[in-house]
Amino acid sequence: MDLKKKIRNVPDFPKKGIVFRDITTLLSDGDAFKYSVDKMTEQYKGKEIDLIIGAEARGFIFGAILAYNLGIGFIPIRKPGKLPYETCETSYDLEYGKNILQMHVDAVKKGDKVLIVDDLVATGGTAKAKADLVEKMGGEVLGFCFLIELEFLNPRKVLEGYEVFSLIKYDSE
Repeated sequence: MDLKKKIRNVPDFPKKGIVFRDITTLLSDGDAFKYSVDKMTEQYKGKEIDLIIGAEARGFIFGAILAYNLGIGFIPIRKPGKLPYETCETSYDLEYGKNILQMHVDAVKKGDKVLIVDDLVATGGTAKAKADLVEKMGGEVLGFCFLIELEFLNPRKVLEGYEVFSLIKYDSE
């Protein structure tokens, strides 16, 4: 199945010069959605993974389903003020400022083997921040699983040393 045909390209969003990869069209196509999740599941079936981490909002979609399919736990990473219990956090740089990610302090235990799942990786900065948070808690990041990778932004350079799996790759905007 050609999944690129299931992704809507929205030019100049969120700002001029950027082509936004809108996955809502893939999500609304039952066959494409199932195919995507099945392919991600196949990639990790039989591997020793304790937990899957996904960040709001689209990381929740793929991460939770993948965790369910693999019979393991799912841990949400959220923006500040969204989790009800004590949290740990990491901050990371954006091109226009800083951002913060948090998770519960008891979500990842020392030695837990963690897979980080999200819908898209661009520069790799946000993904690396998630890995930093897991490692800060004593977890071991086994790798990253993405629906989409924007190869032309070289995210693997930032994620060097980690295993990266992407179902759909774009080598240019």
